[in-house]
Amino acid sequence: MFILCLSLKAQTSDIQIKVITEAESEPLMGATVYFEALDKGAVTNFDGISEFSNIPNGQHQIIISFLGFETLETTIQVPNENELIFKLDESGSTLEEVIIQSTRSTRTVKKIPTRIEFIGAEELGEKAIMNPTNISMVLRESTGIQMQQTSLSSGSINIRIQGLDGRYTQLLRDGFPLYGGFSSGLSILQIPPLDLKQFEIIKGSSSTLYGGGAIAGLVNMVSKTPDEEPALDIMLTQTQALGSTANIFYSKRSEKFGFSLYGSGHYQKAYDPEDDEFSNLPKTTSISFNPKLFYYPSENTTVWFGLNGTYDDRIGGDITIIESGEEGIHQYSEENNSKRLSSQFVYETKLDSISSLQFKNSISFFDRNLTVPDFNFDGKQTNTFTEVTYNRETKKADIIIGANLYSSNFDENDNALLQRDQKDVTFGVFANSVYDITDNWILDAGLRADYANDFGFFPLPRVSLLYKNDSGFSSRIGGGLGYKIPDIFTEEAEYINFENILAIDKSKVDAERSYGVNFDVNYKTRLSDEVSFSVNQLFYVTAINDALLLNTNDNGLFQFENATDEILSKGAETNIKFSYKDFRWFLNYALIDTRLNYLDDKPQKPLTAKHNAGSVLMYESEKWRIGYETYYTGKQFLSNGTETTDFVTMGLLLMRNFKLGSVFMNFENFTDRRQSRFSPLVLPPHENPVFPEIYAPTDGFIFSVGLIIKPFGNEDHD
Repeated sequence: MFILCLSLKAQTSDIQIKVITEAESEPLMGATVYFEALDKGAVTNFDGISEFSNIPNGQHQIIISFLGFETLETTIQVPNENELIFKLDESGSTLEEVIIQSTRSTRTVKKIPTRIEFIGAEELGEKAIMNPTNISMVLRESTGIQMQQTSLSSGSINIRIQGLDGRYTQLLRDGFPLYGGFSSGLSILQIPPLDLKQFEIIKGSSSTLYGGGAIAGLVNMVSKTPDEEPALDIMLTQTQALGSTANIFYSKRSEKFGFSLYGSGHYQKAYDPEDDEFSNLPKTTSISFNPKLFYYPSENTTVWFGLNGTYDDRIGGDITIIESGEEGIHQYSEENNSKRLSSQFVYETKLDSISSLQFKNSISFFDRNLTVPDFNFDGKQTNTFTEVTYNRETKKADIIIGANLYSSNFDENDNALLQRDQKDVTFGVFANSVYDITDNWILDAGLRADYANDFGFFPLPRVSLLYKNDSGFSSRIGGGLGYKIPDIFTEEAEYINFENILAIDKSKVDAERSYGVNFDVNYKTRLSDEVSFSVNQLFYVTAINDALLLNTNDNGLFQFENATDEILSKGAETNIKFSYKDFRWFLNYALIDTRLNYLDDKPQKPLTAKHNAGSVLMYESEKWRIGYETYYTGKQFLSNGTETTDFVTMGLLLMRNFKLGSVFMNFENFTDRRQSRFSPLVLPPHENPVFPEIYAPTDGFIFSVGLIIKPFGNEDHD
């Protein structure tokens, strides 16, 4: 509502209009007050007041609007000595009111006790420019997340959250666990970002929400959905390292039906910036597609079906072999050929005004052939996921109960000497409730019970508590239990190409179990009309018992065993944001102290930097987007105890927006920091090379130029 103050001056008056919020009755700075007939407007100041002079006496139609609030149209009388009080209601379109899917609730970020890091469409667009081929850039530049490359020749990457191996992070797409197992090392390389509208990252144990595998956390990638207005995005990118990428996304919705179509193609020539005759980027041909069909039989029901397919062929190693074949001392290459096809089906309907039902199913098939000299690893993995959930939302509480069935079947080629076939079936039931204790205190509590056919029963409680007030302060504390069913697809196994590794002995190896707690405080404020500030400080600890280790037996083969003591990861993350007009400045720091307590001296986990920091300065206007990034990675230890050097990488992004799209240039790692400047990437002999562990970027400086075409929208750009 607004407050109206008048002073009469002959036939005109000077007035003040104050705009306040419906929920807290707080002044709303930045709202627009517009006199339609007079074509005259003003913006409210820090106290929510807009001032007008020489307004003709009489009745006037005014419009009050603010992003994220319902627009108010009303009539006022000038002059009027009474104070008229109106309030603006928040709308569902506010940026603060983004619905988070990974919590299985329809609540917004600021009303969820579970700590969630949200990456929206705007930032995803920036990262897609920096790397249009996959999502590694989005994850790598998030605080406390490390992208660990396990192979120079193939470029295989695993995501590490807070110092814990990639197998402890669950990757989801629209709530479906499509990635992992045999595909884990290549998954991140095979997920293009253009058809994604948001990322949701939950750090710490999330097994209560989605079952096993989320000990370190989960990443849920949410796809774009069709709207009544058609959307068409085309992105073309070329790098100086001879990488070419084309992405296209189109969507449209009618009253009853909608669809989205996405396709991506990428070609990379083998790239050797050191001229040491070994590739730093493999020769790659990759094609992805993702069509979806939506059906809306009524306002309360949505049904959709999607397919996700990827063909990926990459060969790295000796440049001579890649270009012309085996010759003399040119013997080493690594080739990965993989095919992925997965389906997703969702039926969701509102039963009444407060309850809804959802059924979902996916079938995922992954076929991978890994070939190195004198060894071939070939297998297929089929995963299925089926889930039904019931959700009830009242004024004070969101309650969800459900059950799911997850199966995994890895089938190694019958010609392999060591057969590592593995089948697992897990059934789970769960319940979760988010309850408003008061306006300031919100409780989130849940319990899952999973039963795995060969590993037994797993009770998984979790609880989180949120405190928030109207002055911009909030705090969360939460914790829970987690578990991970063992399989052979670990970072250590990927590093040696799964060669000479025995199958999991389910009679001797137990599932990994974990517990974790995190606590954070947040504060945001507006220092003036043009300056805002926010800070988030997180502290966390996660412990893993019965961790899966790869050791050698008396026959010289590798076998998996459980650790005798825990892996303990603890640390802190700091995120600070300043905004001034069109400028934004982000600062972050991560302390990651991950200890292997099963070793006598309890060392820091290899390839884990204890100190990491970053700075991102952005300028954004209707026409321009300019970003400058600096990231510091601290010293690490290799597996043999050798300490590495620390290093700094920098990046620069320039983008110019036009009516029908944008053009951009990106200077990634323009100071050309790469591991070969500190230590060798390849050790002799040439015909049978040794590849040291990777702790720094391997590709160095990458310059790219590109074009984004958006035929629909962008009318405001010149």
